[in-house]
Amino acid sequence: MIALDPWAWAALGVAAVVIGISKTALPGSNILAIALFATVLPARVSTAAMLLLLIVGDVFALLAYRRHAHWPTILRLAPAVVVGLLAGFAFLALAGDGVVRRAIGVILLLMIAITLWRRWRQSRPDALTREPGRGLVLAGVYGGLGGFSTMVANAGGPVMSMYFLATRTPVQVFLGTAAWFFAIINLVKVPFLAGIGLFSPPVLLMDAVLAPCVVVGALVGLAIAKRLDQRLFDRLVIALTIVGALYLLL
Repeated sequence: MIALDPWAWAALGVAAVVIGISKTALPGSNILAIALFATVLPARVSTAAMLLLLIVGDVFALLAYRRHAHWPTILRLAPAVVVGLLAGFAFLALAGDGVVRRAIGVILLLMIAITLWRRWRQSRPDALTREPGRGLVLAGVYGGLGGFSTMVANAGGPVMSMYFLATRTPVQVFLGTAAWFFAIINLVKVPFLAGIGLFSPPVLLMDAVLAPCVVVGALVGLAIAKRLDQRLFDRLVIALTIVGALYLLL
């Protein structure tokens, strides 16, 4: 087992609950979990440890929303996502923990900036006329960035959430498509990270301890999905994630 202080275990437990909630209620909100994991653990270890917990959350997301996926959207994104995944794997295999740690911080800040920029655009009177369409260029940009960020930091959720918003995807289709998309991507990532030795026995044991927290989070997400004040929650997630990202950079 990885030796951690009590506060570190508490932070990882909260992060695991957030992972579960992000899978069943708030796609993309796991940026807070990413910041907590990368703060407590070495950067590359945090990426591997989070991946297995995300897969646990994927099971619940598929059980809840599997029938609502839009497969043409997934196929449209696939080529760019594969390129992004390969680029991210090369970076992860070659870079040291310090570089990866700072990269995670930059990616988190970039995801927050994209989210805030998108919300600002949507609040403008001309938002409908300025909204990008469902083109291959849009899929290429978001898919490539999503593939890279999910391989390096498991941070593809916010990127793909912005893509689904940009293409005006209905809520149920949004959740169903995201569920299948990330379930497939996360399974694809496993042999890559295993190949560079990131799934050590201590990491697997730690994930076994944290997995029940993901289950709790997923069940909470299902219960509050229709009642949650999403605006307040998003503001809290963004504020806490900015603090976590700045900590990683400094």
